Amino acid sequence: MEPRINGYEKAQRALKTMYGFGAYLAKGTIEQSLLDLVNFRVSQINGCAYCLDMHSKDLRAAGETEQRLYMLDAWRETPLYTEHANGQRFPGQRLLQK
Repeated sequence: MEPRINGYEKAQRALKTMYGFGAYLAKGTIEQSLLDLVNFRVSQINGCAYCLDMHSKDLRAAGETEQRLYMLDAWRETPLYTEHANGQRFPGQRLLQK
């Protein structure tokens, strides 16, 4: 496997924008638990092992169940997520679809 680009070194402006967007969302009306799941789902789509590890640890520490973490990739097909989460249609999913 080829080493990944060091994002902290090569993409400072992009990271600042991403963190700024995250701070903006945190001040909005979407509950934090849903935002955390969205971050985890975006990391699944991006295939970033570092982010998946970080977000899964954060979610577990906040009380998220293992079953919901495992089933997130199939969130449309499981009753494990609330109507609120399904109604939001996982905002990150729409942003990253081609």
